[in-house]
Amino acid sequence: MRFTTSRLCGGKALMAISVDAMDIDMGRAVEILEKEDCIIKEGGDMYLVFEWNGREVTLYPQGKVMYLPQTDRAECIRDAA
Repeated sequence: MRFTTSRLCGGKALMAISVDAMDIDMGRAVEILEKEDCIIKEGGDMYLVFEWNGREVTLYPQGKVMYLPQTDRAECIRDAA
């Protein structure tokens, strides 16, 4: 996946946005994340919130990924890729 932009969301979070059109299967994403020992906090077809590397991550089917806390744009894009 390629991410070329990120935007500030609420001051303490950044969102990486996929360059390519995506349609992530959220059910399959849950299966993969649970195998990686991520803690799923909430979600469904429209979004998925989980703990990863000490951050709260929100994944959207369109390929957007929001990290909280996160203020470093380069790191945000690197983590999303």
